[in-house]
Amino acid sequence: MEFLFTADRERYRRMTTSELRESYMVDGMFVPGDVTLCYTDIDRAIVGSAVPLEDSLTLPVHKELASDFFAQRREIGVINIGGSGKVTVDGETYDVQNRDSLYIGRGSKDVEFRSDAADDPAQYYILSYPAHAEYPTRLVKQSEAKRMDLGSKEECNERIIHQSIRPGIVDTCQIVMGFTQLAPGSIWNTMPPHTHRRRTEVYMYFDLDDSSNVFHFMGEPDETRSLVVRNGEAVVSPSWSLHCAAGTRNYTFIWGMGGENQEFDDMDHIDMKTLR
Repeated sequence: MEFLFTADRERYRRMTTSELRESYMVDGMFVPGDVTLCYTDIDRAIVGSAVPLEDSLTLPVHKELASDFFAQRREIGVINIGGSGKVTVDGETYDVQNRDSLYIGRGSKDVEFRSDAADDPAQYYILSYPAHAEYPTRLVKQSEAKRMDLGSKEECNERIIHQSIRPGIVDTCQIVMGFTQLAPGSIWNTMPPHTHRRRTEVYMYFDLDDSSNVFHFMGEPDETRSLVVRNGEAVVSPSWSLHCAAGTRNYTFIWGMGGENQEFDDMDHIDMKTLR
């Protein structure tokens, strides 16, 4: 298990590009045949992935969690961005297709990931937060997610938001997840930007080829920075930081939040005129 120790808002202002990447980015995910996990000090979120090939992969427990099994005191959100696969939780198997989401409740002891075909493996993105209540594990097909069509071609931000792990669809302790897909010709997400003072958020970008990048903007409105992000990489956004991005082409990103509430619309919007 890797660890990510983020900087506070004062140290952030003096950091180099390399220091920013070390403090806020999670890379090295989606390794074929392996489970990768990164423990962050922001709300104790864990960000990771599982890419099973011929053999299944089991969600491990690390000594740093000081628990008997991974989800003993945690809940987990999983979204598959690869080929079709199956996830077995305490003996019950869920058929998880591309863009499907799986909520795994606190107290689930055994979690096993499988791919239907090794030459087109499932790629499971994993996000976990501490949980203080138990809720049932539930599969959410892409068609069951709440869909929101936003943006416009004129503003280069035409996009579809799929809210899959959220109140009204899945009962959770604190985690909220989904993904946003930008239309061809659109490159901006979350503009005008906002912050979540009562939550932290993790963005994981994908649907990018090897020659494409996303420029993720972060920081306070008067002290913004950008991080160059590639396919399958994530950025951890503290509650004081805005978050938005522009890509060299359209892309998709998974957003996941944990914190004081689960209200998707609980945002502190930022006046575009204040950005620096």
